[in-house]
Amino acid sequence: MNPKEKLRQKALLFHELHYGEQSFILPNIWDPIGALMLEDLGYPAVATSSSAIAISHGISDGEKISFQEHLNQLNKIANCTKVPVSADIESGYSSNDAQLEKNIRQLISIGVVGINIEDSNKDTHELVPIELQCHRIELITQLAKDEGIPLFINARIDSYVSNNNFSSDEKLNESIKRGKSYMDAGANCIFPILMHEESHICAFVKEISIPVNIMVYPGIPSLNRLNDIGVKRISLGGAFLRTSLSAMHKMAHQLKHLEGLEELTQHTLSSNYLQSLVEKNAANKGK
Repeated sequence: MNPKEKLRQKALLFHELHYGEQSFILPNIWDPIGALMLEDLGYPAVATSSSAIAISHGISDGEKISFQEHLNQLNKIANCTKVPVSADIESGYSSNDAQLEKNIRQLISIGVVGINIEDSNKDTHELVPIELQCHRIELITQLAKDEGIPLFINARIDSYVSNNNFSSDEKLNESIKRGKSYMDAGANCIFPILMHEESHICAFVKEISIPVNIMVYPGIPSLNRLNDIGVKRISLGGAFLRTSLSAMHKMAHQLKHLEGLEELTQHTLSSNYLQSLVEKNAANKGK
């Protein structure tokens, strides 16, 4: 099978994963070892977190890291694992169609088969016009078709996080309106980020006829309940990075007081296990 056909098959698999009987859990990572560990644990796909990638480089989220630096990290991740990789590209790192097209082609060329793209302005944090975002989704859809790769578009809706004066009900209504429009424009999944009230999630899933992505956030229903509601994709955003740094923070605090030795030496991943992932990374390159 040639490389392009392999990538096409990965993309098709990624689409299929959103239509299982059980919610598709898609944790977000920021480096090759995280991707390899999830693959080793049996996850059928991995996704990246833009905030985790930026913060792990000591840079703020919000497209503050350059697209080239972001692309380099995505390249390492996509080429270390055999499973499909979806990339969080924020608002596309572009201010015009030509730049967006160039960026999407580069993402496909390194082996990315899915993207998150959001609908707020990275500078003003205000929602962009629906028509503009639909145009961008249509452009990406056509470009992917031209490339012969069914790139999976997860259309993020920022009604719950953007600078607006919406009431709670207005946030829901705006999200439904945008979700339907993005669906019609060619999006494959709709992601109302930080929507967490059960009544809102139920109403949203009822109105949107393609998979819905809900992110883990304080106050969301249990994972089992989200599954029962019909949420097809559950992601973590930057939660894995925060969890990792929280463990390090706790351990570092204990060590200052001459405590925590047992936790540090007996309850962490072994060097041998990490080395096995490194060896897997070397073996997977180019496959």
